[in-house]
Amino acid sequence: MVDKKQQYDAFSDDVLKSIGGKDNAIEAFHCATRLRINLRDTEKVDKETLEGLDLVKGVNINRNQLQLIIGPGLVDEVTDEFIEYTGITDLQAQTNNTASDLDKKENVSWLSHFIDDLTGVFTEILPGILAAGILIGLNNLLTQKIVGNQSIVSVIPGLNGISTIVSYGSSGIFALLPLLVVYSATKRYGGRPVMGLAMGAVMMSASLPSLSDVSTGASKAVIADIFGWQLSLYSFGGQIIVALIMGWIIAKIDNYFQKHLPGVIQFVLAPMLTILFSSFILFMVVGPIGMSLSSLVTDSLVWMSTTFGIVGYMIFGGIQQLIVITGLHNMFGAVEAQLIATKGTDFLNPLFSVALMGQGGGVLAYMFLNRHDAKAKEIGLSSFFSILFGISEPALFGINIKYRYPLIGGCFGGAIGAAYVYLTKLTAISFGTTGLPGIAIASPNNNGYVNYLIANLIGMVSGLIITLLVAKFVRKYHTTNAAKQ
Repeated sequence: MVDKKQQYDAFSDDVLKSIGGKDNAIEAFHCATRLRINLRDTEKVDKETLEGLDLVKGVNINRNQLQLIIGPGLVDEVTDEFIEYTGITDLQAQTNNTASDLDKKENVSWLSHFIDDLTGVFTEILPGILAAGILIGLNNLLTQKIVGNQSIVSVIPGLNGISTIVSYGSSGIFALLPLLVVYSATKRYGGRPVMGLAMGAVMMSASLPSLSDVSTGASKAVIADIFGWQLSLYSFGGQIIVALIMGWIIAKIDNYFQKHLPGVIQFVLAPMLTILFSSFILFMVVGPIGMSLSSLVTDSLVWMSTTFGIVGYMIFGGIQQLIVITGLHNMFGAVEAQLIATKGTDFLNPLFSVALMGQGGGVLAYMFLNRHDAKAKEIGLSSFFSILFGISEPALFGINIKYRYPLIGGCFGGAIGAAYVYLTKLTAISFGTTGLPGIAIASPNNNGYVNYLIANLIGMVSGLIITLLVAKFVRKYHTTNAAKQ
């Protein structure tokens, strides 16, 4: 049996040689599937050698960042050993430095930083969100009328108590989602996570009425009279964007006071002043602005889905996996969280899934066309298995982008699957997983579970058929050109 450490160390050596040495690396970290290395000069990268490494399923370069697709679970182990073995800066640990230190990094754009930060924030809390979503799905299964117009709980009364506990286990996480976000954001930006939790408690204070109750007249806002200025106070439940901004602010203020207050009084005054100043900033500035941004984001998405209808869904389903290639898909976590918090459902998640399965159809077509090639079948099976469980990067970078025709067919498959999503009003009650596991978080409304399976099957079969047609055209085109030459 091969020793994992030796295997990962050998892999690290090969990567270092292929990126131009340690001096060319600024920092490294990972997301759900990719080892990401920010580089000073991407021209030094030997992409062909990297693609040939055993642990690498695909390679992508986005601006100054090298992305090695390794796969879920395994990427955690590989990245940890890679950072320890090479001594390259761990970006997660580096977030504990001051902002001025981070700003000195070479060739790292603000957009790359922003996307990396969003990825880090939601990767931290994603297990909790997934747990809540799947528990909601389980409770829906127990309480929905599916057996002779009766629910499972009605048929087996002994399950009623289990259903109640499952319900509490799921609803509590989403009810306090902004608190989780501000905690994770504070940690991400180098602050003390407990200060994020403390600020989250202020945001979610039970002593304050919710904005929705104030808006409907069910409650009155608490009025703070500041030298004649009447400031309305309410809680910020469901405000993900507010939580993200406050996490950044808490980290900066907390670090400032820790750095500038004398050691004797720092322990007591730093946290007190952090919460005091942050509370004023929350209620006077960030709260109103953040809620306006949240409303703009959700209202714009809802407007687009209603205005452009099936065409808008098809366009999004067709191009979503192209967004994955760039890494910009990590930005959608905040948007989906906001949709769940304000609307109760997420219409983007099923679109992500059918787009994913469309690429899966492209992989199946590639395997069929290369059915006599053992290596093609091996890569294809591995990639398709990953797609079934919600991970498309191995397929995208290992096959579809490389040969193009599976990517094109897969995009059309995603668009056709998206049309079915629109027609059946399919939504999700959580986010963070697609493919087969995604059925657990599909909304049961409008026969959601059945339609989820059908939508994904349509995306996959359409992707398969269209990829075969595109491949036939491409081969005919190349044959015609060869004859002319």
